[in-house]
Amino acid sequence: MAQLFFEYGAMSSGKSIEILKVAHNYESQGRKVLLMTPIVDTRAGVGIVASRMGLSRQAVAVKPEADLYQLIKSMKDDNLAVVLIDEAQFLAAEQVDQLAHVVDNLHIPVMTFGLKQDAFNHLFEGSKRLIELADKLEEMKTICSFCGKKATTQLRIVDGKPQREGAQVFIGGDEAYIPTCRRHWFNPDLAKIADMFPVK
Repeated sequence: MAQLFFEYGAMSSGKSIEILKVAHNYESQGRKVLLMTPIVDTRAGVGIVASRMGLSRQAVAVKPEADLYQLIKSMKDDNLAVVLIDEAQFLAAEQVDQLAHVVDNLHIPVMTFGLKQDAFNHLFEGSKRLIELADKLEEMKTICSFCGKKATTQLRIVDGKPQREGAQVFIGGDEAYIPTCRRHWFNPDLAKIADMFPVK
């Protein structure tokens, strides 16, 4: 039975490598996948799913106004086994509803991967709706940059200092974010941050 999945985790928890692995596993069995990613994520280029380990592949770039139900329906054929969506936190709530309709009406499993909350510890719109609607939620784990305990969020670093306000969407990777536990999100080690992010 088709289901809607949401796999979430802090930055550096391996979400992109996991989605690429899932795609490979399906394709190695001769099953077709539809890989998608929001157009706003341009770190590796528009429509590219890329992991920090160096693997990447082309995906369908999803615009903010796209109707995902109609888009997937138009691309569906008898061989389509699964829809995989990276950076799902950037989806609109309405697009998550459309993914639920893909599962329920087109009977295609949809697996989404993304952050749960932003750098200010607030839920992203897409993640919030996925938590409300997904059939299965799974946390992907990584460790805090300061203490090695489980990281639950990420801290944004700008000009060598933690950023506590600003735009929710700020595209960046290891040069701008570090995974942290809750305690160190509130009280980061500023000396360690200075070593990790020297101001040039």
